Amino acid sequence: MANHKSSIKRIRSNAAKRLRNRYQAKTTRNAVKKLRGTTSKSEATPLLSKVISMLDRLAKKNVIHKNKASNNKSKLTRFVNGLN
Repeated sequence: MANHKSSIKRIRSNAAKRLRNRYQAKTTRNAVKKLRGTTSKSEATPLLSKVISMLDRLAKKNVIHKNKASNNKSKLTRFVNGLN
């Protein structure tokens, strides 16, 4: 166990940040799955903008790598553009 007051606080704050990051990452993954499950372009287009925003936010906070966010956005955009 840590002895310094600052290191104890750091452990607490890291645990809180980890929970928040995991929640946001899981929510984003679920949104991506929901987007992939859509069959019509009219449903997918508004959902795509929300998912892209979520991916950008995760990349900005270094929860996921910026290239992973970029790859996901590209693939999802291609998927939505291919829908009828």
